[in-house]
Amino acid sequence: LSEKCVEEAIDAGKTMKEQGFDFKIAYTSYLDRAIKTLWIVLEEMDLMWIPVYNSWRLNEKHYGNLQGLNKTEMAEKYGDEQVLLWRRSFDIPPPPLSEDDDRNSKFDPRYRNLKDDEIPRTESLKEVIDRMVPYWENEISKTLQQHKEILVAAHGNSLRAVVKYLKNMTPEYILKFNIPTGIPYVFEFDHDMNLVNDYFIGDEEVIKKLMEQVANQAKRK
Repeated sequence: LSEKCVEEAIDAGKTMKEQGFDFKIAYTSYLDRAIKTLWIVLEEMDLMWIPVYNSWRLNEKHYGNLQGLNKTEMAEKYGDEQVLLWRRSFDIPPPPLSEDDDRNSKFDPRYRNLKDDEIPRTESLKEVIDRMVPYWENEISKTLQQHKEILVAAHGNSLRAVVKYLKNMTPEYILKFNIPTGIPYVFEFDHDMNLVNDYFIGDEEVIKKLMEQVANQAKRK
């Protein structure tokens, strides 16, 4: 994690503690940056003892053959227009990794319990939603019905998948919806697990600027 990300996680933990949140269970992905972020938040909240569940279904979108390339390298290899299409499209994934590519997650011990056809080699945002929704319905939603408050630490696109599903957004709208990093995002449900309210915690003007920064980063990519 960068120094900025560490500071954001510390601030988020302090903010949620001040707001009186008392999480009983936490969820995160298989990726180091989300796991480390969650550790920092829980430490700030004196909640490092609560159960934490990891799932690959909360991972960031898999960028296929673009994994590990910076934006200059992507443009040189595929052209600006094509890269922009992949990054902004709802259902067009980048080219997949080959089966024998060292970056293929099947060679990563974290995924050894998954079937080969479950391990993504590339993904569109639509495919991120398709793999996240079953986990929400079968795991997170059921846990929420038993415990009043849970914490999820994930990634930009996997969190957008949650938002699209819960708020029934159109593909066009979710592509324009930008989630600022390090800002707690609260979802409130009724007894039947219908979403009744959602909001970011923090100064509205600051949050608006952070969302604009995320949007501008996407445009530059």
